[in-house]
Amino acid sequence: MIRIISFFEALALAIVSATAFAQDKPEASNMRLVGYNDLQGRSAYQPWIHHQGDRWIAYIGHHGGIPENQQPINALTGQAEFNGTSIIDVTDPAHPKYLAHIPGEQGNYEAGGAQMVRVCDGKSLAKGDPSAVYLLRPFGNQAHEIWNTADPAHPKLVTRIVEGLKGTHKSWWECDTGIAYLVSGEPGWRVARMTQIYDLSDPAHPVKIRDFGLPGQQPGASGATPTMLHGMISLPQANRVYFGYGTNEGGILQIVDREKLINGPKEPTDDNLRYPEVGRYLMSPLNGAHTTFPVLEMPIAEFAKDKIGKVRNFVVITDEQIQNECLEPRQFVWFVDVTVENRPVSVATWMVPEASGDFCSRGGRFGTHSSNENMTPIYYKRVMFFAHFNAGVRALDIRDPYRPKEIASYIPAVTANSDQRCAKLEDGQQHCAKVIQTNNVEVDDRGYIYIVDRANNGMHILELTGPARDAANFPK
Repeated sequence: MIRIISFFEALALAIVSATAFAQDKPEASNMRLVGYNDLQGRSAYQPWIHHQGDRWIAYIGHHGGIPENQQPINALTGQAEFNGTSIIDVTDPAHPKYLAHIPGEQGNYEAGGAQMVRVCDGKSLAKGDPSAVYLLRPFGNQAHEIWNTADPAHPKLVTRIVEGLKGTHKSWWECDTGIAYLVSGEPGWRVARMTQIYDLSDPAHPVKIRDFGLPGQQPGASGATPTMLHGMISLPQANRVYFGYGTNEGGILQIVDREKLINGPKEPTDDNLRYPEVGRYLMSPLNGAHTTFPVLEMPIAEFAKDKIGKVRNFVVITDEQIQNECLEPRQFVWFVDVTVENRPVSVATWMVPEASGDFCSRGGRFGTHSSNENMTPIYYKRVMFFAHFNAGVRALDIRDPYRPKEIASYIPAVTANSDQRCAKLEDGQQHCAKVIQTNNVEVDDRGYIYIVDRANNGMHILELTGPARDAANFPK
C-alpha cells in the first residue's frame, strides 16, 4: 500500500512540476526575440514607445509594489524605490539601455505605482516648451502628473495636474491639440473611475474642461450605478472618442462626438452626459471593454463589387481576464462594425484555443488583456497584436475583420524574477506556479513589438518573421 501511494504521489508531483515549469523555454511562431530588459524585476503594465530626436525611448508604466510591500532596488541609484515609471533607450532594440526610474505611489498592484504613460513633444503642443518632452502619468490612485523627459536619464517634475483622487487608470493625450482625457476617481462621483478632460496644450498650466461619465455615475444620481470606465482612445480627425467601460463584466463601448464632448454643456446632468453620445454597444454581463481600438475606413475585399458598404468602420474591443486558471468566464476579442454608429454589431470574435497549450493548467491568468494602440501605417488596418497573459502575445491578420486570423505568436520563458501565481482548485487544494503574464503590448513606427509582463518577467522586444511579416506594410 505504501509503495502504491508513493507512486501516485510521485506521479502527481511530476504532473504539477511539469505544469509549473511549462514555460521554461520560449515558444515562438513567426516571431523572434530581438532584445530584452528585466525592468528591475518590476510588475509592468503599459509600454509607450516615443521617437525622441534621433533616439527611440520606451516608457513603461508599472503596477504598484510587489507582495509584502517590498521595494525593488533601482540599480542606477542603489536605492529601494516603489514601482513607478521605467525609461529605457531602445534605439538599438537588441541592446536596450535602462536610463531612469521615477518612483510611484506606495502600494501593491492597482493601489500604487504609475500604471499609465503617454508622451508628447513640447514642439507639438501649442503652448509647450519646444525643447521639452512631456510624460503624462498617474501617481498611483492619488494624482496625475507631468514630467519633462527631454533628458530621459534625468526626468524633472513639471506639475501635478490634479490631486486628491480615489482612482486612476489608462488615460489618453492628443499631442496635436493638447486635450487629455484623464481616467480619474473624482470625489463625489459614484464610481472609482470616470473621465476628467483637461487642456494640456500648456503642460505647466493645466486647464480643466469638464468631468464626464455615463448617466447615473455623476454626483447626486440615484438608482443603479453603471459600470465604471477603463479607458478611451480619441481620434480628433474623425471627431470621435471611443470609451470602454467595464472590465470583466457589463461592458459598454460608448462612441462620442468629440466636439460636443469638449464644447457642449458641462454640468454633469443626465441630459448633458447623454448629449455627446452618438452610439453605444452593450456587451454581455460576463464581459467588459478594456481596450477600444478604432479601425476606420477599412476596405473589405469581399465587398469590393458591392454598391454600398464596401468600406466599413470597426472598433476592436479587447477585455481583461482577472482570475487565475480559468475560474471565471473567458475574456477575448470582439470585432464590432460601427459603420452605423447608433447600431453597432459584433461581426467576429477571437481568442487563443485553450487546448493549444493546456493554458488553464499552466497557472496564472489565461485570456486576453489588451491590444496595441499605436496606429503606425506598418500595421494599421493590417495586423493587430494582443496580450494574452500566459499565452504570450498574439499577432492577427485583420485585413478581413469578419475572419481575423492568427499569424504569429511568442510566449517568453519565465525568468529569475518571475512572480508566483496561485489559484484554489475544485478539490480545495491551492495550485501555485511561476508563470508568464504578458500584460500589454505596443509597437513602434519601425515595426518592433514590445511586450511587458505582470509577473515581473520584464520587457521583450520582438519582430515578425516569415509569412507573418508579409501581412504588414514595411517600407520597401
